[in-house]
Amino acid sequence: MKANRSQAEKALDAPGGDIRLFLLYGPDEAGSAALAKRLERAMGPDAERIDLDGATLKADPARLADEAASFSMFGDKRWIRVMPVGDEALPAFEALLEAEQAGNPVVALGGPLKATAKIVKLAQDSRAAMACISYVPDGRDADQIAIAIARDGGLRLPPELARRISEISGGDRALMAGEIEKLILYLDAAPDRPVEATMEAFNALSASAQEEDMGVLVNAVLGGDLKVMRQQLAALGAVGTNMGAVLRPLQNRAILLATIRGEYDRSGRLDAAVESAGKAVFWKDKSAVQRQVKLWDAPGIARAIRRLSAAERASRSSRNAGDVLVTHELLAIARQAARER
Repeated sequence: MKANRSQAEKALDAPGGDIRLFLLYGPDEAGSAALAKRLERAMGPDAERIDLDGATLKADPARLADEAASFSMFGDKRWIRVMPVGDEALPAFEALLEAEQAGNPVVALGGPLKATAKIVKLAQDSRAAMACISYVPDGRDADQIAIAIARDGGLRLPPELARRISEISGGDRALMAGEIEKLILYLDAAPDRPVEATMEAFNALSASAQEEDMGVLVNAVLGGDLKVMRQQLAALGAVGTNMGAVLRPLQNRAILLATIRGEYDRSGRLDAAVESAGKAVFWKDKSAVQRQVKLWDAPGIARAIRRLSAAERASRSSRNAGDVLVTHELLAIARQAARER
């Protein structure tokens, strides 16, 4: 069935047996990722997450239905995340929706899929699936999204500060979330101890330099520059940055590369594929993104995304061990890129 954002939020917050597949797509990929997070929260911190991608499902269409019907060996809740995904997963989605039983919910992130995509039409036409498109917010909508993101983290965001954050983020939900997360940490806010955010606190952070460093690190990891990557990791470690903080920009870039690579493989035109991503490619990063698309084929970037997901899980463990595991995964990704240079 076709769902608006409000309907999707309600269903993802209380997953049941009726909806087997949530297909989240559209130009606002950060918005789709935020919806997927709602399912993660609803399943709980102890739930087992199975990560798949379109290439895996193309090779083994029965895998998705099998995973959806399987029980966790530890008896915990279980759910499946599929990303990136496109029409190559159509047979797998059909098998899932036609299966006799499927107790574990599936959320699939399709990026900027067209309305004519076969998996979109399948999800819209099925009562056991829900398809929701996310558009990039603008103006007052972006301000309200910033306020809502802050509220979830225990931060009361005044309208003028919400407007400032939405403006400097260009309405990008992931960038807004990043700015707000820094404020939450800086002010030590939490849902059970809400704090009023101030413009003074926001200005005091002056995070532009650190963000630039993150951009250098992203390009170093996915561009296979091991020397620069080690320098950036050392610099972040020197100021006490949790390695988990580097994962969001890396995951966003990897998903972007997967989307562009898919378009490049279809059209054979790299410039057109990059242009098709629109504002998701910042003009300063265009040449770096083009080089990275050439380095990573579809299976390779899918493996990199899986490694980043593993690193994300590792970052939640004890501080030192988590940082070591994150660094290990980043090294593996960078070495793979270096071999393709």
